[in-house]
Amino acid sequence: MNIARVIVGISGASGAALGMRIVELLAALPDIETHLVVSDAARRTLDLECDPTALERLQSLVHHHHPNDDIGTSIASGSFPVHGMIVAPCSMQTLSAIATGRTDTLLARAADVQLKERRRLVLMTRETPLHLGHLRNMCAVTEMGAIIMPPVPAFYHLPQSVAEIVDHLATRAIDLLELSCSPLSKSWPGTLQGLEG
Repeated sequence: MNIARVIVGISGASGAALGMRIVELLAALPDIETHLVVSDAARRTLDLECDPTALERLQSLVHHHHPNDDIGTSIASGSFPVHGMIVAPCSMQTLSAIATGRTDTLLARAADVQLKERRRLVLMTRETPLHLGHLRNMCAVTEMGAIIMPPVPAFYHLPQSVAEIVDHLATRAIDLLELSCSPLSKSWPGTLQGLEG
């Protein structure tokens, strides 16, 4: 059996439901070992945007939950084989830390390891509007090999709820890791027939 390890980082930007849904989807996939790291600010956002039991539910769904201040744990080392990492949502503070190599938290260190080991790193950056510093940080991490995936909804599949939008974004992020189970998301059907009023 070939196990793929995936790290999910949740930072303090709005959009905690994205990280929650990604963990739920990964938990349902065979042969995936999920590692979770949650920032202090994300704990507050999960409580506010999801519910007070969200963090506890997340921890019950993953194989390993790593404290954000434990920079000596397994996922902080490049010698620990990992398929890739998703940061969802990725705050501008976390993006800045990754872009500048400031690895004083486990979340930033784990992301830095993905870059140095040339592994997949998907950053679901959450902010709007963007100033030049945000854009430069996005360019910097892209040049280092990260994939910037702002959670911009797709409307071609005619979502009927916020949950459907979150599902589509979560599956697209997982698909970007190119796991053996991909693709999970609905693809563009290639026609606009039936969408015209």
